[in-house]
Amino acid sequence: MSSQALSEGAVRVATIRWEGGRDGHVRLIDQTLLPLRLEVLEVRTVDQMVDSIRRLAVRGAPAIGVAAAFGVLLGLQRAPAEDPADVLGRTQEIAATLAKSRPTAVNLFWALDRMVARARHDFQARASGEQIVAGLFDEAQAMWSEDSRTCRRIGELGAELIADGATVLTHCNAGGLATVDYGTALAPIYVATEQGKRVAVLADETRPLLQGARLTAWELQRAGIDVTLITDNMAGRVMFEGRVDAVFVGADRIARNGDVANKIGTYSVAVLAREHGVPFYVCAPLSTFDPTIPDGSHIPIEERAPEEVTEGFGTRTAPEGVRVYNPAFDVTPARLVTAIVTEAGVIASPDVQSVEATLRAGGRLA
Repeated sequence: MSSQALSEGAVRVATIRWEGGRDGHVRLIDQTLLPLRLEVLEVRTVDQMVDSIRRLAVRGAPAIGVAAAFGVLLGLQRAPAEDPADVLGRTQEIAATLAKSRPTAVNLFWALDRMVARARHDFQARASGEQIVAGLFDEAQAMWSEDSRTCRRIGELGAELIADGATVLTHCNAGGLATVDYGTALAPIYVATEQGKRVAVLADETRPLLQGARLTAWELQRAGIDVTLITDNMAGRVMFEGRVDAVFVGADRIARNGDVANKIGTYSVAVLAREHGVPFYVCAPLSTFDPTIPDGSHIPIEERAPEEVTEGFGTRTAPEGVRVYNPAFDVTPARLVTAIVTEAGVIASPDVQSVEATLRAGGRLA
């Protein structure tokens, strides 16, 4: 896996893209190096893609989904595409390998299921092995394009919720770095700014890996957005001071009843927002919904290495041998969510009925 420096200049960077034809490879920003270094990785194997997802070189639910789809293409390059049954079998095996990279972001499994379903459909249609691979290439490229359009639509709908002169608080990074373009939670901010609205952002640092400080602050500053960085435990204070007009966050998985899993600390922000009468908005594509689970108690929560807490970025800040609990996500109950902004519409006061209606309208539920 090689890296290559990117030049400064674009307002929004290309988080992940496929380079070349079907025998090409993936180029993605190594987000573990931001904000000090802006570099891309050239990912050429399934193992390299698994490593990139697992260690958060690529992160954010939509971007992880696209990365997984591209990972399937990389795996299929390793053997001839002559026998249709062999291509289908290898697609399933590659998908199973990629599925082990991270447990919470449902877009990962949605993308892999979609790739396997496409391979199975083409196999049953008696396509040749070469035709199945070609179809999978088209499917992965379609996911990339769809994510760009989806983020733009979320931005347009979400911008209607932002008044001119508003200050928005956000947690973690749900911007262009988490998708292929505008982002989810940051998309309304980008679009509102394009519309001429004055928008300021308070960015939580998002411990322990500081995605808000390292990524969101960097991304917004690069885009010319008025951004102020705060520590996680300052969110209540700025709300108490009346400095927050709305909260916008992303999501990694949303249950059928509207419960939302997002980066650890999101639940605390939601509770504070309710206490201070601040609207709490979640921005997510329909692919982030998991209609197979009834509520947030069924969402698997990834627990990460204790070193992220005790030795953050290589510096020990805790005594040797101390026990650590390090969940990467928490669940915000639907009752604390003012609305979920999707590409198919805004779900106000989400519950089972409103979520199901939106999923049906978007073709995600029969």
